[in-house]
Amino acid sequence: MYLPKLFGMKKINKEEVRQEVFDLYDRYAHNKIDRRSFVEQLSLYAIGGLTVPALLDFLMPKYQSKQQIRQNDPRVQSEYIEYDSPKGGGTIKGLLAQPKGNEEKLPGVIVVHENRGLNPHIEDVCRRAGLANFLALAPDALTPLGGYPGNDDDGRALQRKRDRAEMLEDFIAAYHYLQSHPMCTGKIGVVGFCFGGGIANKMAVQLPDLGAAVPFYGRQAATEDVPKIQAPLLLQYADLDKRVNAGWPEYEAALKANNKNYTAHMYPAVNHGFHNDTTPRYDEAAAKLAWERTIAFFNEHLR
Repeated sequence: MYLPKLFGMKKINKEEVRQEVFDLYDRYAHNKIDRRSFVEQLSLYAIGGLTVPALLDFLMPKYQSKQQIRQNDPRVQSEYIEYDSPKGGGTIKGLLAQPKGNEEKLPGVIVVHENRGLNPHIEDVCRRAGLANFLALAPDALTPLGGYPGNDDDGRALQRKRDRAEMLEDFIAAYHYLQSHPMCTGKIGVVGFCFGGGIANKMAVQLPDLGAAVPFYGRQAATEDVPKIQAPLLLQYADLDKRVNAGWPEYEAALKANNKNYTAHMYPAVNHGFHNDTTPRYDEAAAKLAWERTIAFFNEHLR
């Protein structure tokens, strides 16, 4: 149900929203301010016919209406599985996806969620990777706390309660789970978004046999850890993402100094989260190009 239509609110076009509103949402989505402060500051931009309820509805994710590959899509076989993470959260739940009717071993791809657990959008991305002819696994780092709670506010609150080092171990354990899976070739890559992009960089440091890593607007690995990276990297950045981009020059210098195999793309005039098609930060052209590059990169390095 579309709230602006229901309550007579003005339908907002992305072009009429100031960049400061997207920056404010970024601060809220990354726990820099709480919801009360977010709403209070958002009211400063409720001008020219815009209202706070309309802006809130515009900014919040639309998980159900925006899915590209739904759970019942006949082209994809997906199921929830559990695997052991002895150095992390113990038993971790994840979504495993592959092409429907597949009978051949496939390269593996780990899909790492943002800072709010395995929400419907990341499950959708996992199914997209499965449809692209990979054995895709999207773990839920919130499993030890009951799993993704059904909304992002509570998801963010839960994820803050988990130890970051243990969460990294959960995704490393996912790598080992795929390595031993009878339908996996043993060649495995990782793609992650925001928090997941940072995890992808860290997995490249921790796993010398990782086949490929594709961090989307994720925190960079520590400079002193760059020599440990063996996997080829495809780094996807958003031009307007000042927060994450601040760490890129130092990271790039370290990658160059250590002769690492990397390709970086800075997508012009787009925000952090541009690949997430459930929020207005989404940029269709940049997201499609970035995903095409991601799949091509995995095909090149994992097959």
